[in-house]
Amino acid sequence: MSEKKPLNFIEEIVEEDIRNGKNGGKVFTRFPPEPNGYLHIGHAKSICLNFGLAQQYGGQTNLRFDDTNPSTEETEYVDSIKADVKWLGFAWANELYASDYFDLLYAFALNLIQQGLAYVDDSTPEEIAAQKGTPTEPGTPNQFRSRTVEENLTLFTEMHDGKHSDGAKVLRAKVDLASPNMHMRDPLMYRIKHAQHHRTGNKWCIYPMYDFAHGQSDSIENITHSLCTLEFIPHRELYNWFIEKLDIFPSQQYEFARLNITYTVMSKRKLLQLVNEKHVSGWDDPRMPTISGLRRRGYTAASIRDFCDRIGVAKRENLIEASLLEFCLREELNKTAWRRMAVLDPVKVVITNYPEGQEEMLHGENNPEAEGGDGGRDLPFSRELYIEREDFMENAPKKFFRLGPGLMVRLKSAYIIKCEDFVKDASGEITEIHCSYIPESKSGHDTSGITVKGTIHWVSVPHAKTAEVRLYDRLFTEEDMGNAEGDFEDYINPQSLITTTAFIEQDLAQAETGRIYQFIRKGYFCLDQDSTSDKLVFNRTVTLKDTWAKEVRKG
Repeated sequence: MSEKKPLNFIEEIVEEDIRNGKNGGKVFTRFPPEPNGYLHIGHAKSICLNFGLAQQYGGQTNLRFDDTNPSTEETEYVDSIKADVKWLGFAWANELYASDYFDLLYAFALNLIQQGLAYVDDSTPEEIAAQKGTPTEPGTPNQFRSRTVEENLTLFTEMHDGKHSDGAKVLRAKVDLASPNMHMRDPLMYRIKHAQHHRTGNKWCIYPMYDFAHGQSDSIENITHSLCTLEFIPHRELYNWFIEKLDIFPSQQYEFARLNITYTVMSKRKLLQLVNEKHVSGWDDPRMPTISGLRRRGYTAASIRDFCDRIGVAKRENLIEASLLEFCLREELNKTAWRRMAVLDPVKVVITNYPEGQEEMLHGENNPEAEGGDGGRDLPFSRELYIEREDFMENAPKKFFRLGPGLMVRLKSAYIIKCEDFVKDASGEITEIHCSYIPESKSGHDTSGITVKGTIHWVSVPHAKTAEVRLYDRLFTEEDMGNAEGDFEDYINPQSLITTTAFIEQDLAQAETGRIYQFIRKGYFCLDQDSTSDKLVFNRTVTLKDTWAKEVRKG
């Protein structure tokens, strides 16, 4: 029997809480994205953690959109986030929005004003920043901090009623200007923003700051375990302060390390910049680390969940190898992907002793790793074939087990052939290879007694279809993009997308959307959404091996 997987530190906390009867033994989590961009692989880790934890302990997870900034939020992002969570295989208990709580949050703010714990400040952002002091020097109070409760209630009501312009005033919590935690030095709670909200329209012209809305939204929903990434550690003290002063449900925050992957940027600001500046075709460009981009490239939900499970939950930041995500995908696709043949850099082979005009149907398995081969398909075979140009060498070295003058090789699922001659054009490029075949060497019925060490793929010329093939690779050339010097755009990989035209076996003309295919010896590929009835487009999902690591070692 396999050993039971040890608990991560969050699971240990949850089990301790359940043993002590805390929160009635309930586990309520939430996934709280801001609808200002598409989700990426880092969010997938948070999704798997929040939903997985609730599933594990019989709880529930809310999907809550922290939509407190109308200037950056769009319904498009809301729809894409819901689609991504569903695709990853999770269902939320409630679909909620921070904007659902705007009335209640406004009441909370009035409560704090009435307690003398919040005040309206007319200072500019620059003045407020200067008055907060430095990490080694305390802040200094301004004249607005001493406003009376009545004056603050009047001014805040005026802000609510639209009587002041953007930036004219803010509402601040009155906490501690000498706190060693800069987040506690009278943080902003509300700002004026005359902007249309994607859900509330023009009802509001003041909007709560993220730090005021986030913790209180967790409390309103009775979230027992509020899971955040490490950068929220200094925010926790403020969240707890608000909860204490408002005397509301004490939702507890726990922090874990965010996901950082080699050759990748995770900043939504940088990802948006890539989209806006046309470095990529959109949020779902298959080179992007977005969930929609990974899905379009051919990644499966199961492989992403497996990756998130393998990397675990840590308390310290680390950098995860992109090759691990690719490994998880290969592990799955090796067992599920149908094998097909495609020639990406063709040269013609003529089998001189195969009768002209003759054709036959051979059998090819769909997946030899699956029990029974997962069925099969017909492979038309003829006198003329395409093979990969790299599978022929005019002056082949000793351990080259493919085609060359006098060399023999097996054609996958077909016959053994022997190179007899070849033709060059005026520039010296080989245009045609002449071979003979061994009739008794048919795959599955080989009586020739001949043994060869190499097997190559091929496509019958008269039956071949064409397709555009997009060869995707790492978007960046620098391993640790988080610590790369200068502009991150300077590290964009010029070879991250190479487009070519390939000859494919006729069965691929009926390729199914959502199915991943292994192009034998070339990698895993899927049909792209740009495909039409007249033009097939395939994306390379991942190579058969980690070729990038090999190139890095060579470099």
